[in-house]
Amino acid sequence: MSIAEVFDIPATRQPLVPPFPPRAPESMSALGRIAAIRKSTIESWGQRAYEDDIIRERFLGRSSFILNAPEAIRHVLVENHENYVRTPASIRVLRPMLGDGLLLAEGRNWKHQRRTLAPAFTPRAVGTLVPHMLSAIDETVATLDTRRDGPIDLRETMQRMTLEIAGRTMFSFGMTRHGAALRDFVIEYGSRLARPHFFDLLLPVGWPSPQDISRAFFRKRWTRFIQALIAERRDAGKGGDAPPHDLFELMVAARDPETGQAFSDTQLGDQVATMILAGHETTATALFWSLYLLALDPATQDQVAAEVRGLSADDVSDIEHLKFTRAVIDETMRLYPPAFLIARAADGADTLAGMPVAKNDIVLIAPWLLHRHEKLWDDPNAFIPGRFAPGAPAPDRFAYLPFGVGPRVCIGAHFATVEATLALARIVGTFHVELQDHEPVMPMGVVTTQPDRSPMFRITRR
Repeated sequence: MSIAEVFDIPATRQPLVPPFPPRAPESMSALGRIAAIRKSTIESWGQRAYEDDIIRERFLGRSSFILNAPEAIRHVLVENHENYVRTPASIRVLRPMLGDGLLLAEGRNWKHQRRTLAPAFTPRAVGTLVPHMLSAIDETVATLDTRRDGPIDLRETMQRMTLEIAGRTMFSFGMTRHGAALRDFVIEYGSRLARPHFFDLLLPVGWPSPQDISRAFFRKRWTRFIQALIAERRDAGKGGDAPPHDLFELMVAARDPETGQAFSDTQLGDQVATMILAGHETTATALFWSLYLLALDPATQDQVAAEVRGLSADDVSDIEHLKFTRAVIDETMRLYPPAFLIARAADGADTLAGMPVAKNDIVLIAPWLLHRHEKLWDDPNAFIPGRFAPGAPAPDRFAYLPFGVGPRVCIGAHFATVEATLALARIVGTFHVELQDHEPVMPMGVVTTQPDRSPMFRITRR
């Protein structure tokens, strides 16, 4: 049986091709490229980046590689991953928010953190957190139901919902009192300090750039906020010998299986910041783009709703029964990968596809490029959820990287997939979603794959 038959897709339906930014000119000066990166990294890539296996260029005095060849990606992220570390620019941009948590840690420190956190993110552990997810999702659906008469900013709604899920799954309390402050921190950092400047790209990490001074002041305020959240959670401790029921308790109880070492308070704060920020913002982004695509493609939206209607209340709370909804999420993350770029610096000499790599050379693996590469995908710019349907040929493991791959694959991948699939099913199963206006929404590469504006939506009950 074909994919079209499995999901009852008319054979004559033309797939949606959502708007995407124009390709950059192939020849750009260093200053022009930096200006493009500051605006939106994905607008700094030309057509060659969507066609060639590997592009080697000189940038700021060193070689820079863009990898689209799966075998080369396997080498960097799996076979020789210890030789490829975070770039100075990414450390400067992310450390003030994430500290030395799992996302930025290297070497022995990273191994300790990964081993210690792994039990908290197994499918079984995530399953215990699903009631927290569903309570926040159902409250969001109820709130949307009261606002059906006017335009709705679904991007903001998804951000608030995923932040609420992050708070409940992390601390067992909602983010009503703290959500506004946390969003203010995120907006402030994103608008003022997250975009790399020339000196961020040029200077070694040990040499502070002008932006680093402002980032250091931000870091002090942000750390105090996170520690206040942790103190509140500890004060509310449930006591007794009941098993952990939120991520905070799982992380407090976690021990490195080799050393028996627990997280220090500083490490715990960095993990909390990493999980809340990385978790809620990326999932909100994936949900926004999913709803945007389904608003542009009503027939596919109706298929999601039909799948939900055909399930019992128990089954609709289990992503194993939401095959088509999950395929929509997977295809959305192909077209709009929340993490659009993986940047690494070579810690030592190496060879990539016969090309010499010197210490400090930059290696870029861009899911945005990889997922739209003309050699790796048929009709790469089209929205075709059937690519991820049961029975469809699986994409090359190193051609589809919404959560990365290898030892440093995102530890929260299953958590995020469950959250996004359940939320999309609940929302689209309840409402028909339309766009209020039809001006194109363009993706921008700034920390995550963000929309260039927040369009207004209309919703009606099904």
